[in-house]
Amino acid sequence: MITEFIKFLKHIFTSKKLLFSLVKNDFKQQYLGSYLGFLWAFIQPVTMIFIMWFVFEIGFKTKAVSTVPFILWLSCGIIPWYFFAEGVSSGTHSIVGSSYLVKKVSFRVSLLPLVKIIAAFYVHLFFIVLLIIIFLLYGYTPSIYWLQLPYYILCMFVLVLGISWLTSSINVFFKDISQFVAIVLQLMFWGTPIFWQINQIPIDYQWILKLNPVFYIVEGYRNTFIDHVWFWETYKITPYFLLITLLLFILGAFTFKRLRPYFADVL
Repeated sequence: MITEFIKFLKHIFTSKKLLFSLVKNDFKQQYLGSYLGFLWAFIQPVTMIFIMWFVFEIGFKTKAVSTVPFILWLSCGIIPWYFFAEGVSSGTHSIVGSSYLVKKVSFRVSLLPLVKIIAAFYVHLFFIVLLIIIFLLYGYTPSIYWLQLPYYILCMFVLVLGISWLTSSINVFFKDISQFVAIVLQLMFWGTPIFWQINQIPIDYQWILKLNPVFYIVEGYRNTFIDHVWFWETYKITPYFLLITLLLFILGAFTFKRLRPYFADVL
């Protein structure tokens, strides 16, 4: 498994031009026919943040969370979720949606979910820049804790890639898996403390919600921008998250490798 993963990394490096060309084409296909093209990928996030600000700050006048404006606390939760949900959802459809590439013998099909994830990652980077600007506008100064953000991004990237390998390979044979993924994402969204705080749940049941790996990422973003807690200080949940992420990554890679020879026949 380790040898295969090293080969995969080498192939990514040698095929980086092809990979980013596919990402660019993916953006074009998503917004084909529109005047603004791929700019819509960035206009939509800005619009969403503005709507949340208007609704919660101007409309509902929501109280601050731990002395932090609610919009900042909410943004730190919904921005990583947006990347996770978009990466898993688009990654699940990546093989079926690119059947013409699957049938090419020389093409490494395992790159297809990665194309979708990188496309979602570009939007996520824009989200992060937007988040930093919002914090600065609210008078918050840059903190040394922001340096740990790449760690959480890498963790989420590996988690999404492992899940996408698993779901995209199964989706080739069972199209219902995409509908199942959509339902699970809805459950995970409301089961993750994005709009609500974990301490609103009785302490005896909080551990159940913490089993959700996205909980770790959302809390990590808030620890980075708001609570100023290093990731190694969350020593109780960090080993669990890393173990779950590793298991999902291995399971996804193994499943994809075993089913890959049959993709072209089914598609």
